[in-house]
Amino acid sequence: MLGRMSTSRRFDRGHTDDLASFLTASPTPYHAVATAAERLEKAGFRRLAETDAWDGGVGGRYVLRGGAIIAWYVPEGAAPATPFRIVGAHTDSPNLRVKPVPDTGAAGWRQIAVEIYGGTLLNTWLDRDLGLAGRLALRDGSTRLVNADRPLLRVPQLAIHLDRQANEGLKLDRQRHMTPIWGLGEPREGDLVEFLAAEAGLDAADIAGWDLMAHSVEPPAYLGRDRELLAGPRMDNLLSVHAGTAALIAAADAGDLPYVPVLAAFDHEENGSQSDTGADGPLLGNVLERSVLARGGGPEDRARAYAGTVCLSSDTGHAVHPNYPERHEPGHHPMPNGGPILKVNVNQRYATDGTGRAVFAAACERAGVPWQSFVSNNAVPCGTTIGPITAARHGIATVDIGVAILSMHSARELCGADDPFLLANALTAFLEG
Repeated sequence: MLGRMSTSRRFDRGHTDDLASFLTASPTPYHAVATAAERLEKAGFRRLAETDAWDGGVGGRYVLRGGAIIAWYVPEGAAPATPFRIVGAHTDSPNLRVKPVPDTGAAGWRQIAVEIYGGTLLNTWLDRDLGLAGRLALRDGSTRLVNADRPLLRVPQLAIHLDRQANEGLKLDRQRHMTPIWGLGEPREGDLVEFLAAEAGLDAADIAGWDLMAHSVEPPAYLGRDRELLAGPRMDNLLSVHAGTAALIAAADAGDLPYVPVLAAFDHEENGSQSDTGADGPLLGNVLERSVLARGGGPEDRARAYAGTVCLSSDTGHAVHPNYPERHEPGHHPMPNGGPILKVNVNQRYATDGTGRAVFAAACERAGVPWQSFVSNNAVPCGTTIGPITAARHGIATVDIGVAILSMHSARELCGADDPFLLANALTAFLEG
């Protein structure tokens, strides 16, 4: 059964406008889940502590852990064995992250020591105004978000006069060439912590640790003669987190759902997902199982629920690049504003199979949304997602989808301006069943 037909698309260009605001408000995974949680709270969802006993009554709930969020809605009449419909995504993006001893410098410049996170396109961080954001861990065990969203740092490129071969192939040493400057003078221990304490309204002595990262302070912007493109940071993969949050809220408003809709947004996808907040950790399985138990179920009900569950792993993919078309599979050239993409790899870098294709196609049909297929060129290694991890770890049928973009893993990426709301409409139709 294909399920209920949607009478109209819920989301339009206003959703893309809102994505730009979401990206600006979410310079780190911690800010992204806080922003998503704020929207869920306004929609009537309530936060559960993992240390508390849970109830299984009708309504929306969510769990926060670090840079991850799991949210779900229990509809009227949901039984313990009612299957889940899951939208999976990730909150992290490749960037520059502050080291434990941050204050450094050379040749009369004050600098911040950073470590490269994920598969970053290093050259895109050069000569770009950067802010600092993240979370501060306090001595009392609490954490505080901080966001200095203004030009503080810069990774200066060597002038062409001093590197005449720069345009013939720039080579950047990750240790020597990527350290940002943020002032003049000799480095002083505690300088950065004192600055961020003042930004957060704290005493520097109260800060025991931090998880901090640089971000581009240039705001998202529509691009092109007809404003048909959107340029901005962290689209991989906050575009999907934003769409999944909107879709879950819309599904919860629909009522009379045959499934329990879920949003699962994980951290650490860009470095393998192996953490307590990553897709390869136990967080999702624990939450789903506790939801079954809270509704009076047991192991048999959990197994039955999982057997009928489907996850759409939503992550960005590659639009065909006009300057490098030979790097793409000739028969599959996804275009911006062509709708979400179905990602296929027979070697299980993506989890999609034929039955998953049918589920995704049915959701797009109900939403009135066009869609495209993505396959990697056989001569180019294929990336991967949380999809295969989710399928293997939980035994859940999983389909890899997303939005086609250019400049993936750049400090600033590019998508079609229609694709964010087309994805949100498809995700809503999927969650509603």
